[in-house]
Amino acid sequence: MAIISDVHGNLEALRAVWADLTAAEAREVYCLGDSVGYGPDPEAVVSFLRKKGVESVMGNHELGLADPASLDWFNPQARQSLLRSGELLSPESLAYISQLPRVLIRHGVRMVHGLPPESAATYLFEAADGRLAAEMAAVPEDICFVGHTHELCLVRVKGGDVKRLGLSRDRRLLDSDARWIVNIGSVGQPRDGDLSAKYALYDTEERELEIRFVPYDPTETKRKIRDRGLGDVYAMRLG
Repeated sequence: MAIISDVHGNLEALRAVWADLTAAEAREVYCLGDSVGYGPDPEAVVSFLRKKGVESVMGNHELGLADPASLDWFNPQARQSLLRSGELLSPESLAYISQLPRVLIRHGVRMVHGLPPESAATYLFEAADGRLAAEMAAVPEDICFVGHTHELCLVRVKGGDVKRLGLSRDRRLLDSDARWIVNIGSVGQPRDGDLSAKYALYDTEERELEIRFVPYDPTETKRKIRDRGLGDVYAMRLG
C-alpha cells in the first residue's frame, strides 16, 4: 500500500506522486491529512483524492477549517494562508474534510496525522521518548504512520528503549520484535532539505518500507501560490 501526507494543495506534486505509485502498482492509497493549506489548489487536490477513493485522516489544517477555535494554534501567516485556502474550497469539500476521522487502521497499521494514538496537532519531535514508548505500548498496532512535520524520521520502540533513526531511499524491514513510528515526509511542502515530493510504500506481508522521492517541476505551483494570495514564503519553500 502507499501512504501519502501533507499534499497541501500542491496538485503538481500530487500528480507526480500518483504517477509514481501507479507505476509501483500500489493497490491501496491512504492519506495522513493536510491536503489543504499553503498550496494553491486545495479544491482540486481534495477532489482528486476523493475521485481516486483515497481514505484520509484529519490533519491540523483540516481541523483548522472544521473547528475555528483551533485556528489559535496557527501562527498568523499560516492562519491567513489557511483561511484563504478555505475560500478556495467548495461547500461540498469543506463538509467532506470536516468529517474526516482522526485515525485509520488498515492491515494492522495505525495511521494518524501527528502522533499516536490520534493527535492531529502534536509533532513527533515534540514528544519525549517516554511518551512515545507509552503511546505505542497503549495501542494494539505495532506500526504507526504519521506526517505533520514534513520531515522523514523513523522511531524504533522496544520496551522502554526509543531510538530515532534516519530515513532515506533504502528499503528496510520493520522487524516485528519492535514497535515503529514512521514519519513519512510531505508530498507538497517538504522541509527536509530535499525538494522531491515524498511518500511511503509499505508491503503489509513482508513488512518492508520504502520512502519514494519523486521529482517534479514546482514552477507552476509557485506561480499560483503567489497569484492566489497564499503567501510568498510558501512559494519560496518549493525551491
